[in-house]
Amino acid sequence: MRLPAGREGGRRRRRQRWWAAGVMAETKAESKADWMGSLPAALRSYPLSNLAIPGSHDSFSYWVDEKSPAGPDQATAIKRLARISLVKKIMKKWSVTQNLTFKEQLEGGIRYFDLRVSSKPGEIGHEIYFIHGLFGIKVWDGLKEINTFLEQHPKEVVFLDFNHFYAMDDNHHYFLINRIRSAFGSKLCCTEFVEYVTLQYMWEKKHQVLIFYHYPLYQEFPFLWPGNKIPAPWANTTNVQKLLQFLETTLEERSRYGTFHVSQAILTPRVKTIAQHLTRGLKNTLVHRNLPMILNWVKAQKPGVRGVNIITSDFVELVDFAATVIALNDLLLEEDEPAAKS
Repeated sequence: MRLPAGREGGRRRRRQRWWAAGVMAETKAESKADWMGSLPAALRSYPLSNLAIPGSHDSFSYWVDEKSPAGPDQATAIKRLARISLVKKIMKKWSVTQNLTFKEQLEGGIRYFDLRVSSKPGEIGHEIYFIHGLFGIKVWDGLKEINTFLEQHPKEVVFLDFNHFYAMDDNHHYFLINRIRSAFGSKLCCTEFVEYVTLQYMWEKKHQVLIFYHYPLYQEFPFLWPGNKIPAPWANTTNVQKLLQFLETTLEERSRYGTFHVSQAILTPRVKTIAQHLTRGLKNTLVHRNLPMILNWVKAQKPGVRGVNIITSDFVELVDFAATVIALNDLLLEEDEPAAKS
């Protein structure tokens, strides 16, 4: 049966709108997946420490294993309580700070990853897992996922910040470091003066990965950057106003160090917070309510020597976080315009 001309035309227009919306969404996703490679030429010679780069907090926590015991990052009392399955379900609600996998975060523009790792006590061998209260996936699986993305996007650069280690002796560290080398090979950028590391430098060397390793063994491997090259001051508060004041204060201090810098735009639950909102979890208790204010702070920032560099968030997909951070780099171009005219 043929539809009346007017109705058929209406359906065609709807199909065209749906198609156009789909193309726009796909283009937007692609632009974030390749945003570093798409930056204007003028910004490719800026130190990466002067660019605005979106990152995620506890980047790996999109999946944690409720069937595993509580991790060695937890107090003894919590480990005992975690033998009860209901307790582990509650732990999961407060341990998960991201919904997206590494691949999805990368495709959405995230370029800095906050990584905490551990061996599994009692397990034979030296396998290392991500951890936040409960064990996550094997680190090796996460590294391979990141490397696959980098193979497909050769102009993108990632920061992998290994900043907490649990139940690991030197043998575990050597095992992990060899995994890192096996995963990325020549993509690893050796330590250098921070101000020398630009996108242009990385592309010329065919490097895509900076590894920060907060453990003394970094000194034995030229591709491991010391943790003090990427300070990430932590506000440790549930109060959004205190958080924003802390972020401002630590930004004022950053220029004296000549390092990369992480602004942790995150709120941290206290024991009391968890006890009062047991089943609501982190996202429903702290994140949803405060993200708009945090995003407004981000929008008011500028990158540069005295400005923001890496900014991290929980649940990076809940607002247009990555796109907002990336857009701050346009302000660097505005700074250049008067100089070009004079």
